[in-house]
Amino acid sequence: MTDTPLPVPAGDIAVADTWDAGDMGCGALVSRLRRRLRAMPGQVLYMVTRDAGAPEDIPAWCRMTRNELLRYDAQAHGFWIRSRLDW
Repeated sequence: MTDTPLPVPAGDIAVADTWDAGDMGCGALVSRLRRRLRAMPGQVLYMVTRDAGAPEDIPAWCRMTRNELLRYDAQAHGFWIRSRLDW
């Protein structure tokens, strides 16, 4: 896990922050993700995670929490998520 800048391949999406969550498991991952998104209402986070369950878990979590999953890149393990405004 690192907070160093990541290459953000989707040039058409304005990204406010990037996060490499590494191999962090679902429980810790969504807890940290929630904290990060809550600090940036209306902005986009680009997150990379190599957790095997993330391709199914993150879209479901976004739907349940009303955060918008803008894009998922399976090859890069990257998610572009817009934080909801009404935290």
